[in-house]
Amino acid sequence: MKKRFVRILAVVSCILMLLPLSASAIAYVTYTYSIDGEQLASPHAYTPVMQIDSKYMNLPNGESLNSPSDMVVDSKGNVYIADSANHCIYALDRSFKFRFKISTFINSEGIDDSLNGCKGCFVTDKYIYVADTDNNRIVIFDLEGNYVRHLDEPEADIFEDNAIYKPIALAVDATERIYVVSSTTYQGIISLDEDGVFQSYVGAQQVSYDIWDIFWRQFQTAKQRQLSTKLVSTEYNNITIDSTGFIYVTTSSIKESDQQGAITSKAGTYAPVKKFNASGRDILGRNGFFGPGGEVVVNNDPVKSSITGPSKIIDVALGPAGSWSIIDEKRSKVYTYDQYGQLLFIFGDMGSMLGNIQKMSAIAYHGNDILIMDSTAKSITQYTRTDYGDTLITALQNEIDRNYDAAVEDYQSILQRNSNFDAAYIGIGKALYRQGDYEEAMKMFSSAYETANYSNAFKMQRQQWANKYFIVIPIVVVVFLLALVKFFGYANKVNKTVTTSSGPRTFKQEVMYAFHLIFHPFDGFWDLKHEKRGSVRAAVFYLVLALVAVCYNSVGRSYIFNPRASYASMFMTCISLLVPVALVVAANWCLTTLFDGEGSIKDIFIAVCYSLVPLILFMIPATAITNVLTLSEASIYNMLITLGWVWVGILFFFGTMVTHDYSLLKNVITTIGTIVGMAFIMFCGVLFSTLLVKIVNFVSGIVTEISYRM
Repeated sequence: MKKRFVRILAVVSCILMLLPLSASAIAYVTYTYSIDGEQLASPHAYTPVMQIDSKYMNLPNGESLNSPSDMVVDSKGNVYIADSANHCIYALDRSFKFRFKISTFINSEGIDDSLNGCKGCFVTDKYIYVADTDNNRIVIFDLEGNYVRHLDEPEADIFEDNAIYKPIALAVDATERIYVVSSTTYQGIISLDEDGVFQSYVGAQQVSYDIWDIFWRQFQTAKQRQLSTKLVSTEYNNITIDSTGFIYVTTSSIKESDQQGAITSKAGTYAPVKKFNASGRDILGRNGFFGPGGEVVVNNDPVKSSITGPSKIIDVALGPAGSWSIIDEKRSKVYTYDQYGQLLFIFGDMGSMLGNIQKMSAIAYHGNDILIMDSTAKSITQYTRTDYGDTLITALQNEIDRNYDAAVEDYQSILQRNSNFDAAYIGIGKALYRQGDYEEAMKMFSSAYETANYSNAFKMQRQQWANKYFIVIPIVVVVFLLALVKFFGYANKVNKTVTTSSGPRTFKQEVMYAFHLIFHPFDGFWDLKHEKRGSVRAAVFYLVLALVAVCYNSVGRSYIFNPRASYASMFMTCISLLVPVALVVAANWCLTTLFDGEGSIKDIFIAVCYSLVPLILFMIPATAITNVLTLSEASIYNMLITLGWVWVGILFFFGTMVTHDYSLLKNVITTIGTIVGMAFIMFCGVLFSTLLVKIVNFVSGIVTEISYRM
């Protein structure tokens, strides 16, 4: 008996020990993205608390949510749900209990009236605004649900003929200007004054076409073009507004390639979420590794591999400390960003467990909590902020309040829990920058691949260096310029001596001749061929130097110009130059042989290699000076590299002309033919290699089959 009691006690103890583990289990993962698009695990910022269904809300007369499409929270924490199928607005208190219902009312003309298919609402400190979708109007109520007035479809000459006004979402600023999203309007957000008079369109979304659309439109009638424009329109689907009057909008009708391209390039043209100022200009910060817009890796979701394609963004909500969140209906995930557009965390998943959402339809902040509407489960899931989330929000707020020392402490606490959180490195780096510790700030910024702030810190450090070595810097510059002038003077002297001398050319003379040729291409290439001023060995020498230059450019750029440290192998870097040189020589020789060119393949090779000299002269110093340039001065580096390549192109053009003794027009045609010939040779090479691989695989398969049968 005693042994049995001990066993029962042991089992009960085990169960009690496992209870906290089961209680803390969360039905989704929280993560962020690295600069390489890799998912990085993160501590949970929000955890689910409970699921709030119609029964918990105590909806009247046994009613249930039917098709909840929108949800907003007022300044007192009261919750308002727009149910389009029940044609009403449900008002709940801060504890999610039923307060009142807006459905039927007596309008301003004393006639019984009702909402019909209302899909959106917005609440201010004075009124409840309802997007009465199927009645094509906006109805305004006071905070107790009493009818105030309604705004019928606005009239304006700018509206298209037979246009249908279908308000599905709206937002109201402090001056009671109303911004309306209409499901059938693709010219932008409709701006109305407080009396419902049309003011303007705000933030028209750019329409995108593919090549087939552009081609097909050439054969369409005016009516067909108008219809096709509507079919590819990218209208908005939701809207909200912050306390300063900036408008946040979302859309899910952008082409998949355009949307994902906007996320990768951090461009705003086809972004699924935007932030507009009063003039309709997109000012949303996009300072993260990727632009805000949902999932980054869209074809390899480790949780739901069957879900592919860009996120379907359907709502946006504004949180504390400048943070904001969007929801992805396709994946049932929440994406949260800071005021600069840097990703803070991603959480959520599809499913039926607590915390999972079957189909998201709306999101709203409720104090420190997040509320997610599930249109399939017809319920609201409440998520509460964790200690990690509290620390994160506190750090963001301290940064806004310029309480930088406290922000650093918060960020350091965050890094102890999540070393992958790049915003923490950036926050600490900014604090160190303000303290004047630029070297340590640069280390922090480089840890988060933050080139803009790194550049600012480097600029200040460079200024300190300049102040410390203000005497040495001009001396170094003067010495360099004098050395350069002396070198070119020496090269000119050597070339003049060779002109009056006879006998075979030395290797030094052949090398030095390049510094005459690059400034005098016509007589330079003539003497290169007819006076034998150059040679194959000198050409190979310059080809090797060009390879050194491109290899140095690959590995020698500073952090600002190569933050990801993405280096190709030396072999591939060399191939990237050797292959074009070989193709140019082969294609030009094949073509000029048919068109009476006077240059041999040896002459062409020598001319091409000597033409690479400007690339060497520009690329090596351009790569070296990246170590003293800031991000705003990147145009200097780009200009030097561009000048080098342009000079190479000019020398090749005139070198071909002189080597083959062509007229200007014939040389232009030959140059174009050389480019086409290069493409043709590449095509043949790829075709041959593909064929060769197939033959090898075929023979290998036969040998394997025979070996098995024997």
